[in-house]
Amino acid sequence: RSANTAAMPSYGIVIHGGAGTILSRDLPPALEARYRAQLGEALDAGHAVLKRGGGGLDAVVAAITILEDSPLFNAGKGAVLNSAGVCELDAAIMDGRTQAAGAVAGVRHIRNPIKLARDVMAKSAHVMLAGRGAEQFAREIGHTLVPSRYFLTARRQKQLALAKQLEKSAGDPSRGLIAILTIDDNKFGTVGAVALDRRGHLAAGTSTGGMTNKKFGRVGDSPIIGA
Repeated sequence: RSANTAAMPSYGIVIHGGAGTILSRDLPPALEARYRAQLGEALDAGHAVLKRGGGGLDAVVAAITILEDSPLFNAGKGAVLNSAGVCELDAAIMDGRTQAAGAVAGVRHIRNPIKLARDVMAKSAHVMLAGRGAEQFAREIGHTLVPSRYFLTARRQKQLALAKQLEKSAGDPSRGLIAILTIDDNKFGTVGAVALDRRGHLAAGTSTGGMTNKKFGRVGDSPIIGA
């Protein structure tokens, strides 16, 4: 290896606050600064874990927890609302060393779904738990549940109202395809992280609120291992 390569750290973390192309006209400078600051905080939290010798799983959880606690991203506190005006959250985590994985889907009272996904992996005999069953498991292992109103933000309520208006004008309330294709965060939502620790172990995680105005207990690809 070259001297420069040898000097590089043997660990690292990559995060994202959503996927897709966001045009500059849709992201005013002040809002972009807020996003960048929050992403920087998440990146720093994960990197700090790795720098002190922590594992990739811990780094992934640390980074995604910051994003789930922020109202800016479609995960946790900032998640989009379903057709009933409630957040239903999905998350997954994967351990590259052991090939173990854990996931939760459709939870409504879990402040940090990524933490519960890790507990499903580490403390249960299952890979995925959903809805009330996942929340019962959370209670049994000591998680404190939060009221559903904790997740409500004015921005997401406004988006839901717009989605319902578009759905009504589409004349097909059972599908709402125009709303799905129009509301901005449907393409840019899921947050995630991938970390490589000092021992050469990879870990990855994702967390999302899914689609604005989603119905019927819809679960997307984010918590599906391998998807």
